[in-house]
Amino acid sequence: MAKPKKEGGPKQKLSPGAREKKAARDLAYAKGIPFEGEPTCQHNRKEKKAESQKVDCAKGYDYDHNTKKCVKASHNRGGTQNESLKDGTIAERNQSKK
Repeated sequence: MAKPKKEGGPKQKLSPGAREKKAARDLAYAKGIPFEGEPTCQHNRKEKKAESQKVDCAKGYDYDHNTKKCVKASHNRGGTQNESLKDGTIAERNQSKK
């Protein structure tokens, strides 16, 4: 028979300093604020959404964050760039200029 799980899950064995830093980082991520100058994913998402809402694209067009302009919505989906390049890279931005 399996052991009953501990409430809160297994404890990480962290030093007191690391425990404090992790608690501060987790709180910053939960609030969606930058931690030690590094933005959280939620913070990045809010910035990108605000940026795309500033630009008023025509119907059928989406704002592309890589090229910084409006492109056809059908083109602004995953897998539209060269397969040898990763999504969202500077190389993708340069490829779009060609």
